[in-house]
Amino acid sequence: MPWLLLSLLFLQPAATDLRARIQKIIDSSGAEVAVVMRTLDSKSELALDPDKEFHAASTMKVPVMIELFRQADAGTLSLDEALPIKNEFHSIVDGSTYQLSVGDDSDAEVYKNVGKTMTLRALCEAMITVSSNFAANLLIERVGVENIRKTIARLGADGMHVLRGVEDQKAFDKGLNNTTTARALAVLMEKIASGQAVNPAADAQMTAILKRQTFNDGIPAGLPPGTPVGHKTGTITKIHHDAAIIYGPRPYVLVVLVRGIEDQKRSAALIAAISREAWSSAGSHP
Repeated sequence: MPWLLLSLLFLQPAATDLRARIQKIIDSSGAEVAVVMRTLDSKSELALDPDKEFHAASTMKVPVMIELFRQADAGTLSLDEALPIKNEFHSIVDGSTYQLSVGDDSDAEVYKNVGKTMTLRALCEAMITVSSNFAANLLIERVGVENIRKTIARLGADGMHVLRGVEDQKAFDKGLNNTTTARALAVLMEKIASGQAVNPAADAQMTAILKRQTFNDGIPAGLPPGTPVGHKTGTITKIHHDAAIIYGPRPYVLVVLVRGIEDQKRSAALIAAISREAWSSAGSHP
């Protein structure tokens, strides 16, 4: 039975011990941290502040990807569709235009294609694996933010709120930000892992993209080398998140959201430490 945390903790001493170990790591960090871990067989789970709201940062790109694949499955677009690359977006505050800066993005490749075209598939790859903000904004405008919200609601990830694309400064100044909870991200990752986000074939493609993630100093750093993991990170000032599907002997979903650490090497080490504990308890044995 999903998310019955208290009963699981009282019935499973191992889960209680895991909770204590992870809480100790969190307490020593001085940060605000939310954690959700759940095995895909639904037999073990752990939640610490699962419904605390955080700035979503780039984790909101996960539902953008899901909606893209949903529309491809519905036949309303093709992943091989060529999209014109224009660095011009519209604020949700007043419709005024703004541009993204390559210096503030994690990837420069999409910017090299301004005035040309890229396929939706290539943009999705860039959005997830190198966390391209430019690619994300292009895809959000193509699939529609309202459609993204409907898909989030359909999947039961109510704690994920996607309002806009990235770098909308006017919206940011008014506090209009994309937010998420650890529970919401865990729901989305579990739906992908179980083939229920769109369909098994589409979800397998999304999983493959997540496995090609290039930022691996968080959850993957706490796993044994070579452990297959599909995940999406999110970082802004004093925010560092990681949401993953770990394919060990006993596959599980792990989400760690962190707020309050400025040095991302420290926050990455914190996420890796939590990941290491989760693996020792849930993922290292069938």
